[in-house]
Amino acid sequence: MKILITGGAGYIGATIASACIEAGITPVILDDLSTGKPEHLTGRIAYRGDIADGDVVDRIFAEHADLYAVIHCAARIVVPESVADPIDYYLSNVADTIHLLGHLQRNGATRVVLSSSASVYAAEDGSGVSEAGLLAPSSPYARSKAIIETVLEDAAAAGTLRALSLRYFNTIGVDPQLRTGPTSDTPSHVLGVLTRAWASRQPFTITGTEWSTRDGSGLRDFIHVWDLARAHVRAVERFDLVATPERPHVALNIGTGRGTTVRELVAMFNDVVGGGVDVQEGPPRPGDSAGAYALVGPANDALGWQAELSVSQGIRDALAWWRLSTGPAS
Repeated sequence: MKILITGGAGYIGATIASACIEAGITPVILDDLSTGKPEHLTGRIAYRGDIADGDVVDRIFAEHADLYAVIHCAARIVVPESVADPIDYYLSNVADTIHLLGHLQRNGATRVVLSSSASVYAAEDGSGVSEAGLLAPSSPYARSKAIIETVLEDAAAAGTLRALSLRYFNTIGVDPQLRTGPTSDTPSHVLGVLTRAWASRQPFTITGTEWSTRDGSGLRDFIHVWDLARAHVRAVERFDLVATPERPHVALNIGTGRGTTVRELVAMFNDVVGGGVDVQEGPPRPGDSAGAYALVGPANDALGWQAELSVSQGIRDALAWWRLSTGPAS
């Protein structure tokens, strides 16, 4: 089996590519390298280009006529950045995806797995959310994912394609074999910020402490990126069993089924490193929400998959990558 991965030089896309290789699936990667790392493409079939560029997409399909499915990971993902520059986010995430879908349709590609986000949910109180939960995305980034899902649902209803939208919250950790990892030197996700605070011996700021969660800090379903990558592999392997002609677009929550607050994450981090991170409190960032965790029964059943790696393992793996990339804290 051979699949196309857009954004396959990025943190999540490159890890999915590694998981595909381990499962005997050949990934073909399309990435413009605006945020992805060239070294993530070493030894892999790769094309440098924009997902909206019809010429490069046509060339990929001309040279790989046996592509079975497309995993669409390419996107801009920083929530505060999307609040500051929503038009650019809608152009990059929504408009470019629509162009991509047109190119896929022209080339006869009918199976799409979307790397979506559980930030599409209302996520108001830190509770569990099912796929039937209220959709109320709170940032332009989250709304861009919701819009793309709507486009896929409409295209599926028209018979153009079939699609699986995999919704997940916060990804942590790296490929356990340290082949790929985060692509930003200053990651905005909470574990990256926490690691930088520890390394620089600066306090870590909890942004928002009055949410309606068990300790007032935001709550997330922190899933190890390797578990997430395996879920995408299973989505490809079981695609025709899940996205059927009768139900051509299916959204599935991908998570651990457990919520962890930011305060709890800090405590786990300190356990792993032996202490050393002081905490200060600050206001929520633009686009923040209380959060939620994924109810994952449908994904477990449909994909024959479940998360296996712990939050602490994700922290240890992320620190191993950080040490490999930058050296130990001084």
